[in-house]
Amino acid sequence: METLSRVIVGLGNPGERYSGNRHNVGFLVLDALAREASGIWSADLFSTTCRAFIAGHPVLLVKPSTFMNQSGKAVQALLATLRKGPEDLVLVVDDLNLPFGRIRVRERGSDGGHHGLESILTMLGTEEVLRVRVGIGEEQMPEDKAAFVLSDFPPEKRTGVNEMIIQTGNAVKSILCDGVSKTMAIFNA
Repeated sequence: METLSRVIVGLGNPGERYSGNRHNVGFLVLDALAREASGIWSADLFSTTCRAFIAGHPVLLVKPSTFMNQSGKAVQALLATLRKGPEDLVLVVDDLNLPFGRIRVRERGSDGGHHGLESILTMLGTEEVLRVRVGIGEEQMPEDKAAFVLSDFPPEKRTGVNEMIIQTGNAVKSILCDGVSKTMAIFNA
């Protein structure tokens, strides 16, 4: 395969127990992109990866096989193996502070209390990492945020979740085809 244009990392927790969790939106988006590209997942260093062409661009889709709070270990190891830097990354990450279904693209910033993002930014030593933030917040948020993000989306939200996954995939494709600025103008509006 030709040179990778981007390394796209979706954040989540490995294992069937977590597969439908709000915290696993990153995995759900990458699974949808891989299906669309007829990609095949394989085990890699601390990750499950899939080489694919997304919107005509050669990319590596990555789901860290470490738990969320150790995502940085997987991302750092993979980037070192690929001889890539933080500028080659696109992170797809759930965001409790955004309303459900809202998508926001950011080129840099803090972790916003997200421990998976915190792990990556700490291990890479920079906040200059492109991320596609996917809103999982609700109007009435429970006191226990950890239990909330580790719970599944309720069945009545299934249609909304599917739409959110498609739109997030579209944001990733837009980054690859049209660049970050144009994508931000479209999705952050």
